[in-house]
Amino acid sequence: MTFGNYSRRNPNCTSSKNVRMIKKLPSALLAIPALLLLSGCNLVVMNPSGDVAIQQRDLIITSTVLMLLIIVPVIVLTLFFAWKYRESAKAEDYDPEWHHSTRLEMVIWSAPVAIILMLGTVTWISTHRLDPYRPLERIDENRQVTADIKPITVEVVAMDWKWLFFYPELGIGSVNEFAAPVDVPINFKITGTTAMNSFFVPALAGQIYAMGGMQTKLHAVINKEGVYDGISANFSGPGFSHMRFKFHGLSQQGFDQWVAKVKEGGKGFGRQEYLEFAKPSEREPVQYFASVDPELYSAILNRCVEPNKLCMRDMMHIDANGGGGKEGIDIAKALNSVVCTPLAPYGVASGPQSTPAAIKGQTFEPAALPETKQVAG
Repeated sequence: MTFGNYSRRNPNCTSSKNVRMIKKLPSALLAIPALLLLSGCNLVVMNPSGDVAIQQRDLIITSTVLMLLIIVPVIVLTLFFAWKYRESAKAEDYDPEWHHSTRLEMVIWSAPVAIILMLGTVTWISTHRLDPYRPLERIDENRQVTADIKPITVEVVAMDWKWLFFYPELGIGSVNEFAAPVDVPINFKITGTTAMNSFFVPALAGQIYAMGGMQTKLHAVINKEGVYDGISANFSGPGFSHMRFKFHGLSQQGFDQWVAKVKEGGKGFGRQEYLEFAKPSEREPVQYFASVDPELYSAILNRCVEPNKLCMRDMMHIDANGGGGKEGIDIAKALNSVVCTPLAPYGVASGPQSTPAAIKGQTFEPAALPETKQVAG
């Protein structure tokens, strides 16, 4: 008897194979509890609490279903044809000389074109309706924004590696936490300090970038009370993973109590406090500011919080007027000793420091440029 015949006929060989299969079962069974654990996950993007995020979820579902209308039939037909025309099959309609079918061509070309047209229409409509810069027109699918509903403004500053929130209408601020009343539109004004970040509360609305020297806007509303997670969705350095904050959706009474808590337990926050706070730090605890310099956010946006620094908007104003020549240089020197304020019109220097006499109360008009002689060609 050869070794090969022995291995096939010996029952011990078969039993050893069974033993190996049984040993593999525990590792396969371990995957079942892991899958069951996933059933407890909260897919917040697909189960949001804000109307804007709900519309974005519906857009994701609609787009996915439209694409699956093509993908699923293609996969099914691929498997069907592979099975029907397999080598061992005896298909009666097998025709190796077949090369064309008008009906099949119509289906193959018209279906994708129809799907593309539908996707394009949905994308066009949703892009305009869900524009983050567009003020909200509705609270939810059943209620519209009326004239008696006053939005709340929240100014957001992304820093290394924490979030700073200002309420200009209330004169308060906070770190790594903010709140808003339910069913009240929120107008976000968002900027940054150094690296580009991304402001994202998945339950509220889509993410939007926060960049230094630039301002982005977001309009959103929260429809359910709760505490929601907020993150930076854009890598910005070693403290990025801990750059998180909490958003509290509260009733009007609860929001009033939160504001009172901030005013009672907070401290003042001005330019000097900001410059100290702006130093990079991680895992910054929640802090409250009972009073905030009303000009601070504009100074952060225009990158002129530091004393004796020309504000970016004034610099752009001078550049937009041709630079002003020699007189423009004198204006820039005078502006270096003035702190930019958000209340001053473009080109008007004002602020807590004394205004130089050379530009006091004056707008910065461009100096007359030297005339150029036309040379005959």
